[in-house]
Amino acid sequence: PAYLDGTYPGDYGWDSAGLSADPETFAGFRETEVIHARWAMLGLLGCITPEIIFGQSWFTAGAEILKEDGLNYLGREQLVHAQNVLATVGIQVVLMGLAEAYRASGTGPAGTVDGDERIYPGGSFDPLNLSEGDLADLKVKEIKHGRLAMVSMLGLYVQAITTGEGPIAAWKAHIADPAGANGFAFATQFVPGN
Repeated sequence: PAYLDGTYPGDYGWDSAGLSADPETFAGFRETEVIHARWAMLGLLGCITPEIIFGQSWFTAGAEILKEDGLNYLGREQLVHAQNVLATVGIQVVLMGLAEAYRASGTGPAGTVDGDERIYPGGSFDPLNLSEGDLADLKVKEIKHGRLAMVSMLGLYVQAITTGEGPIAAWKAHIADPAGANGFAFATQFVPGN
């Protein structure tokens, strides 16, 4: 379509449903996609890290706070010793609420931002000075990695539901037995007659 001319990061001219025809809606979708992409990239890291460091899958790690001695971040009580689920959730809601309110309104403790500055780094939130380099190339890389991360998160959800294993354990099982530990082998369990 004419409105997708390749000027936006990750824009390859494909919009069969016409979701991007309205410029205001398209701007909202772009911002939402970047935010979701960033959360998905952080989520992937958060899904792999507990299994690498503690040998515990990401979907069981949250239950640690319900144990009698609570949750000690990085195994050290001196860092954060969380024992109250409501307090932990309350703190997260307040902090995320403030961050989202600042992002959505474009105003915050560091000043006011408009347009693409609400989505991409620059000004007060650019500790690595990334906006001074080839920012257009970094925007494309970010959205490509983010789209891959969003699909990967879906894969981790399905994997956790179907196998009950984390990504590292499932990967090790697949390396040990590629023919027996894969999605196709698991799916055949549901074929009538098995």
